[in-house]
Amino acid sequence: MTPPQSLITGHRGASSVAPENTLSAFRTAWEIGCDAVEGDFRLTRDGIIVCIHDANTQRTTGIDKEISEVSFSSLQKLDFGAWKDARFAGEACPTIDEVLATVPPHRHIFIELKTGPEIIQPLKTSLHKSSLLKEQIILITFNKETANQCKRFLPEYRLHWLTEFQRLENKPNSWFPSAKELATTAHGIGADGVGLQANRHAVTKQFLRQLRAAGISEFHVWTVDDPEDAIFFIHEGAFAVATNTPGRLRDHIQVP
Repeated sequence: MTPPQSLITGHRGASSVAPENTLSAFRTAWEIGCDAVEGDFRLTRDGIIVCIHDANTQRTTGIDKEISEVSFSSLQKLDFGAWKDARFAGEACPTIDEVLATVPPHRHIFIELKTGPEIIQPLKTSLHKSSLLKEQIILITFNKETANQCKRFLPEYRLHWLTEFQRLENKPNSWFPSAKELATTAHGIGADGVGLQANRHAVTKQFLRQLRAAGISEFHVWTVDDPEDAIFFIHEGAFAVATNTPGRLRDHIQVP
């Protein structure tokens, strides 16, 4: 049912069954049979790229520390697994090198850059020493300056510009950005594609037709836990579908 270009992607790993953005989550995603994983990356005070969504450790450790203000060694003293389940107690916040090392041959990783362009040079070092092929890696970000610097210093890697949607107050059935506005931004960055918030009210067949007409044919969607929504986006030609529940999604849509 899934066309070859549609990658079933574990959002923050298999985050419904393991603590998000940990090695357990990524390894579980590969065991389930994910085509790709998505992870979030930030810089510590001493310039180490680590895998964590929030700028603060409170939600996933119970201890209030800003990632950009702590050293890597200090971060490693925290427990990033017990909040999910006692069996994950002691799980660490992994480095980008550790996450990249989990990716099997012929699988993919979406690297979401959660900071400004200061992350680009250490990222370049990590990517170039990784054994992964450039085709296995997709860089994604909401930050325009970070995106611009990706295209400048890492042009060999595919880049997707991330977009959320907001309802226009004076037009209850209209959403921002429009397909044309999104395409203009993506073209200005030089993005290879876009990552769309999976809002079925905003991302309709008409929206996707308009996006393609504006010159953007490659898109992925996040976060899709409803199998019927996944089937819609797959049939519309999504490059990838990011989900917290990859095992359930794969079973429902009968991915070979």
